[in-house]
Amino acid sequence: MNDTNDFLYPEKWLSKASTGERVACELRMRIISGLIESGTTLSENKLAAEYHVSRSPIREALKVLSNENLIRLERMGAVVVGLTEKEIEEIYDVRLLIETFVFERLVKIDTTQVVRELTKILEMMQIAKKYKDADEFAFQDVLFHETIIRSINHSYITMIWNNTKPVMESFILLSMRMHFNEKYDDLSRIMKNHELYIDAISSKNREIMIQSLHQNFDDVQGKVDDLWMSQQLLSKAREQEKE
Repeated sequence: MNDTNDFLYPEKWLSKASTGERVACELRMRIISGLIESGTTLSENKLAAEYHVSRSPIREALKVLSNENLIRLERMGAVVVGLTEKEIEEIYDVRLLIETFVFERLVKIDTTQVVRELTKILEMMQIAKKYKDADEFAFQDVLFHETIIRSINHSYITMIWNNTKPVMESFILLSMRMHFNEKYDDLSRIMKNHELYIDAISSKNREIMIQSLHQNFDDVQGKVDDLWMSQQLLSKAREQEKE
């Protein structure tokens, strides 16, 4: 892979990834961040040269992104489709459906272990916030929700989560980087929302569960706006680099 420091996707998250997965993660971030615009045609040869890899992992990466509907494979290359606001809302709809289902299952089982794990993750988020490490905060945020989802040991729910996770992870990473730069004070609200999740699971109180879900998923427009602001900041940074 290219040794540039210009990568958007955190290198430390890729320790076990194949070359194709690494390329897919970076291209996904560039498409969702708007650095690669909708309508752009991606050439296997050009991507292989840019990332200093053979065409095989490039094809692997493009197939992954095609399955996520971020690109459309054509004879002349891959055309970037990107994500519409409606599709972003639909992804959050899927998360809401998954986590609502999981909460109902958690009411019926012993949640002692998962509460302990979530509390540890929340502490890691607090440390990341203290040291202003946006990537670590985002990593722990994704892990927090994944821990809840995996706790009920439901293979098909896990499969749906795994299919949604790569795009959702990119949203969260971009959003948290923007928060740390522009809306740092809002991180306290995000932390409180995660505390509410733990309280809901610990007490098995449906009213608190509903409250926690609403606080995390009702403001989808706000999440769309966060992504837009993140795109603007990245574009501005790239323009400054060129000057």
